[in-house]
Amino acid sequence: MNLRDRQRADTRQRIQRQALRLFTDRGYDATTVNDVADAAGVSAMTVYRNFPTKEDLVLYDDFDQLTATTLTELPATGSLTDRIGRTVLTILDLAATNEHDLLLARLRLMISTPALQARHLDSQFRLQEAFVSAICADDPTLEYGARAAASAVLGVTHTALLRWAADDGEPDLADLFQEAFSATFGHSA
Repeated sequence: MNLRDRQRADTRQRIQRQALRLFTDRGYDATTVNDVADAAGVSAMTVYRNFPTKEDLVLYDDFDQLTATTLTELPATGSLTDRIGRTVLTILDLAATNEHDLLLARLRLMISTPALQARHLDSQFRLQEAFVSAICADDPTLEYGARAAASAVLGVTHTALLRWAADDGEPDLADLFQEAFSATFGHSA
């Protein structure tokens, strides 16, 4: 990553962190994009350049790209469900370790804000597509199975994330995922 890309990423992160802080303190609906821009020390245009909608201030992450990269780097062994499960487990562990508070704040807002609940389904679909694209890159005949497996594992993931958020991010997220995965598929990821 060159200097310009790092600066852009730092700006995006600063804007998102300020937005999450304001949404948590004041409420999502009571906070404007101009409020976020002022708190982040940027213009509203800079906010919109990085986050095209207000919902994106909460929902944006790099998980789609990270998912595809992680899936291709992990051993391609086991069923599609197992491969996707191992990928999700790796990403959840990384997110809960490195972005614990950010992830928890985002989840709480997604759970409690109706406008974000609807948009969350869009982000789930994009994540499913990232799995399908990565799996089908070498074998397009796996598309239907990959779509079904990704959808099932993302349902398990959603269950674990909801429990983690309800328990204030205290339990180990990877353990909650494994518990939900085992309950659904009869074995761990």
